[in-house]
Amino acid sequence: MKKIFFFLLFVIISNQSSARHIIGGEITYRCNGGGGYTFTMLVYRDCNSGGADFDNPARISIYRESNGGLLELRTVDVPLASMDTVPLPEDPCANIPNVCVEKGTYNFSSNLPALSGDDQYHILYQRCCRNNSIANLNDPGSQGATYIVSIPAPVTVMNDEDECGNSSPVFDNFPPIVICAGAPIDFDHGATDIDSDQLIYRFCSPLQGGGLVGSPGFPGDPESCEGVSPNPACPPPHNEVSFAIPTFTPTSPMGGNPLVEIDPNTGLISGIPEILGQYVVGVCVEEYRNGELLSMVRRDFQFNVTDCQPLVAASIVSDELIAGNQFLLTSCGQNTVLFENTSEQRSNIENFFWEFDTDGDGIAEVFEDWSPTITFPDTGFYGGLLVLNPGLICADTAVIALNIFPGITSGYFFDYDTCVAGPVTFTDVSFSDAGPFTITDWFWDFGDGNTSSLQNPIHSYMIPGELPASLTVTDINGCQATETQLIDYFPAPAVLIVEPSIFLGCEPASIFLNNLSFPIDSTYDILWDLGDGNTSTEISPTHVYEESGVYSISLEVISPIGCFAADSFANFITILDSPTAAFSFLPEELTSLTPVATFTDESIEAASWSWQFGESGSSFLQNPIFEFPDTGQQIITLVVTHESGCTDTARQIVDIIPQVTYFLPNAFTPNFDDLNDEFVGVGIFDGMRNFQMQIFNRWGEQIFETTDPNIGWNGKKNNSGELSPSGVYVYQASFFNPRGQLIELRGYATLIK
Repeated sequence: MKKIFFFLLFVIISNQSSARHIIGGEITYRCNGGGGYTFTMLVYRDCNSGGADFDNPARISIYRESNGGLLELRTVDVPLASMDTVPLPEDPCANIPNVCVEKGTYNFSSNLPALSGDDQYHILYQRCCRNNSIANLNDPGSQGATYIVSIPAPVTVMNDEDECGNSSPVFDNFPPIVICAGAPIDFDHGATDIDSDQLIYRFCSPLQGGGLVGSPGFPGDPESCEGVSPNPACPPPHNEVSFAIPTFTPTSPMGGNPLVEIDPNTGLISGIPEILGQYVVGVCVEEYRNGELLSMVRRDFQFNVTDCQPLVAASIVSDELIAGNQFLLTSCGQNTVLFENTSEQRSNIENFFWEFDTDGDGIAEVFEDWSPTITFPDTGFYGGLLVLNPGLICADTAVIALNIFPGITSGYFFDYDTCVAGPVTFTDVSFSDAGPFTITDWFWDFGDGNTSSLQNPIHSYMIPGELPASLTVTDINGCQATETQLIDYFPAPAVLIVEPSIFLGCEPASIFLNNLSFPIDSTYDILWDLGDGNTSTEISPTHVYEESGVYSISLEVISPIGCFAADSFANFITILDSPTAAFSFLPEELTSLTPVATFTDESIEAASWSWQFGESGSSFLQNPIFEFPDTGQQIITLVVTHESGCTDTARQIVDIIPQVTYFLPNAFTPNFDDLNDEFVGVGIFDGMRNFQMQIFNRWGEQIFETTDPNIGWNGKKNNSGELSPSGVYVYQASFFNPRGQLIELRGYATLIK
């Protein structure tokens, strides 16, 4: 017997005000006769840590629905009648951690007069919120819960008599909070109906209720319909929770393989959930009498699917786990087999034994070593068992299937020219004791990153070295064998290949000589003659040819075992004459007032010229004159071309300085003759920034100010009213030029009438 222990996976969210960790609940009713009812509400919460307490009191609202309209009859503050901790299962083979689930019970009674037609009563309670970690809902942390039961008119008529006509069904048990992933569910979610009515079960959608309003970060009235504790509870219709479709739906809330589902007649929930997580599930039980629906009870609860580990589990090292505790081992050519015991947990294993029918006579031989080595008489199939804790409650058994097949041997030989690079021929000589032609697959790993599935491949190595070539063969029984040999592959290249095949360039020329010969690596001796008196021992050197001319080069290669290859390349490199670009310009300082520059070519051996004046223009003259249309720094580029076609480039930066000028007179005559009537500056103002000018009289009083250099002082205080007396006045002016330099001016202005 195999026992599995469970542990509860809860995600703790400590927001007290939003009452997280509500994990289930429902409302049922019992008839008292004469129109009286007793209602029971059960609410379940995760009390492991941090969650909000049960509401005390809980606000339960009663609505009457008549002719499509809804009327709130009353909202009852129902005290918490009891709070009980759901007991943990007692199982000597279960290692159950310290988890906490509590059930809150609320009871209240009410008289409800008889109804007629399609009228009915709705009794409901709402509260936010659910765990944020729920896997099958969209944004679960913002979705609350509505627990509701409805009493239709026919029930009220029956219960208005002296004897009770109907009470709602009541679920017998609360579902297990924890389910093992990969393990079957087998939970009886049935209900009891004291009236013996027909009960039909189905998965249905839980209902939303309340929201985050009134909790931290969500301002508003917490007792509104979107609040954490609606008061009164908001009337139907209520929105269903939002499932994360298409993976999860109200009728398939957990997935599974086979699908987790509920039997409509018995309420048995079965299936195998596979994905870890928390899942909200709704179960509705409908009560029928003579084919007429009397009432429906909706339960809203949360499943937690988690990993489970056995307290005692039998297992061994095997080639394949067939199913459950069935292990398959294969031995090829070896009748003596080591069985490695990996059973857990060893501290809980009090005794064990192995059983094998080693002789095939049906009589089991017992072995008591933890990991025994057993010799079998011949090839064939053998069955066995590993039994843990026989006779105890916490026991487990592993079923062992052993196939002993004939042996298989991998082997090959190879042939190649050791000094001249060429293909290597591999010849397979493997054999299987199962008989001729029983080898079905060959896999070659040549040790250089390349493979083959041919029986007798031919392979060309691009790299040298001590290369481990492996052959793995497989026969009809799935037996495999591998042979690995080192191939000392150090030949000289069959052909020396250099890229580029020919080079034409301008002095000075930097040339990368790419040695494409193979096989070559750093263990080879390399010697280049570069044709200009220089040599190199690099595999692929880069060399700068300073002088023009035609150069022939040669290359020698010697492998680590002395194999030699050499070649020469006549007139391989041609270096052409190149010009030298240079220029100057006058004037050396250019401004917006003097933007014209004369450029003088100072290049050597230039046959043509191409000038580029920043983005302002170009020229093909040898010594151009250019007027810059704008200020600022410009990159001047001169490209000169030699008669050979080779070019050279010179660059300089020219700065055209923007000029701002500002001059003030020392006297003015404001006599309205249109001559020197204002004290105003003249000059070039483009590019001037933050201009300010102030005029002060002899007592230090400011009598004029302007931020516009084009506006002058007309001799009146602030340019209005009476003309100021003749005399000397003080001015100060300041501004920033286009390069950000502060310019300050101070002086005297003489007013002459």
